[in-house]
Amino acid sequence: MNGIAKIYKPALVALAALLFCGAALMQNRLNTDREVLGLTRLTPLKNAPPVLAFTTVALGGFRGLIVNALWIRANDLQDEDKFFDMVQLVDWITKLEPHFVGVWKVEAWNMAYNISVKFKDPEDRWHWVERGIELLRDNALVFNPAETGLYRDLSWIFQHKMGAYLDDAHMTYKFRWAQEMQDVLGGHPNFAALEHPQTPDEKERARKLREVYKMDPAIIEKVDKDYGPLDWRLPDAHAVYWAELGRLKAKDKEQETVRRSIYQSLQQACLWGALDRSVTNVTTNNFRLLPNLDIVAKADAGFEEMIAATDEPGMKDNVKNGHKNFLKVMVPLLYEDNRMEEAARWFEKIKTTYTNAFVGKMANISLEDYALGQIVENYDELDPKKVTAAITAMFRREFLSLIIDQDDKAVNYQNLAIAIWNRYTEKLTDAAQQQRVGLRPIGELRQTVLDEALDPVKSPLNSLQKAILRTKLNLPAPNAAAAPSPPPPPSSSTIETNSTDNPPAKPKS
Repeated sequence: MNGIAKIYKPALVALAALLFCGAALMQNRLNTDREVLGLTRLTPLKNAPPVLAFTTVALGGFRGLIVNALWIRANDLQDEDKFFDMVQLVDWITKLEPHFVGVWKVEAWNMAYNISVKFKDPEDRWHWVERGIELLRDNALVFNPAETGLYRDLSWIFQHKMGAYLDDAHMTYKFRWAQEMQDVLGGHPNFAALEHPQTPDEKERARKLREVYKMDPAIIEKVDKDYGPLDWRLPDAHAVYWAELGRLKAKDKEQETVRRSIYQSLQQACLWGALDRSVTNVTTNNFRLLPNLDIVAKADAGFEEMIAATDEPGMKDNVKNGHKNFLKVMVPLLYEDNRMEEAARWFEKIKTTYTNAFVGKMANISLEDYALGQIVENYDELDPKKVTAAITAMFRREFLSLIIDQDDKAVNYQNLAIAIWNRYTEKLTDAAQQQRVGLRPIGELRQTVLDEALDPVKSPLNSLQKAILRTKLNLPAPNAAAAPSPPPPPSSSTIETNSTDNPPAKPKS
């Protein structure tokens, strides 16, 4: 009996130790299974002060009180402009309440909108906008992959904050994002290489796309097929991507919100959603926003789908009005781009679908009159400065088109410049009016633009671009004997310069 008593307590201690070891092993297995099954609701804090880490574990259900205290402190820091200290508190708040969607939405919006505008330097602003994107993309959607509202908010930052023009630094956002995406997706991705990479470079691009930007190349391909072709270097394409991903995960009643994001982003992309596809290294020298006229039909289909899906009369009328205005903007852009058949088709759709689109003196307006009137912005007002600016812009576009081997567009821009000059001049009824608001001769206007383009000091063109332009126009080298000037009018848009990596002030679209 005494022998049993001697080993009883040590045996219990050994058994307890064995059970503790077994429990520890089982706990690890349970934790792994909970994560795989998505049952882990609260994630341990990392890099938190010991007191906070202990408190969250010890109090458990009282995490809400801790979050309130941290939120109050974060607001105080923001009021004191201590934004970098506030970021750590935001990290703890979101980790304490990872499945409370409102926390993610508020903090992402706060960073991308409220804090970013506190900084004057566009580069500083960009870092905060990017931080808002990362908060939603890299964290919020990991914990809440089925929350449609998060996809909508992420799409909105790309569409509105970066893609629109309401922020003074919007060109910096577009430029920096284009530089990042050029290295991963380019203007139009090689989907086969992204989905089944073979070379080390392809594998690195695919890895970066999935791991850094959290994007699925199969979904990108689907989006480009359904709504494109899109230029994936610009924010509009990414706004469509995240909205479409949200739509694929959304329930029927949640679809309308993200569907609206899609057609709004497509509409914006039609206006300035493309860069020159020959560009393989985005710099200020080639960063020039262009209309993406290849997706007008897709954007039109998006409007039609929204009109059909909207039951509330007032909302349906709003969508129809937006659709009408969208087509009225697209017609002159297509006309200017020498897509006459498309311009005529959409112009006819406006007149047949929206009978109130053109009223009064515009009731029987022709396509040509409407398009030229919009291009020159009410040239009927006999404003020589406005019309001269429109004509010289066409000449610049002509020269730029020649430089990039788009000779047919160059001819079109030249013809548009001539047409605008002729129509304006025809309205001058007497010599006095000609003296007061007349235009300089069309050949003289073109020569002025050409002289500016080839000026050795003031020209925005680099030496190679000047050489190409001289060759296209059969002009002698700068030091050669003077030759006759080339024939009158062409047209052009913006001619860029600078080959630095700093964002441009605001390239014209």
